[in-house]
Amino acid sequence: MAPFLTGLEQDHDAAVAGLTLPYNNGPTEGVNAKTKLIARQVYGRAGFDFLRHRILLG
Repeated sequence: MAPFLTGLEQDHDAAVAGLTLPYNNGPTEGVNAKTKLIARQVYGRAGFDFLRHRILLG
């Protein structure tokens, strides 16, 4: 618990901003999760071009 509290004290301004501001990175995390899912589905089947095509179509 002590290391967590030490880190929280060091990043106090960031922690307060994260808890009080209305902004979040939900849309970005959603895109990342979708990209990872597609990458897992096509793993070993094709190269980057096919993966890029699947991501752009989805």
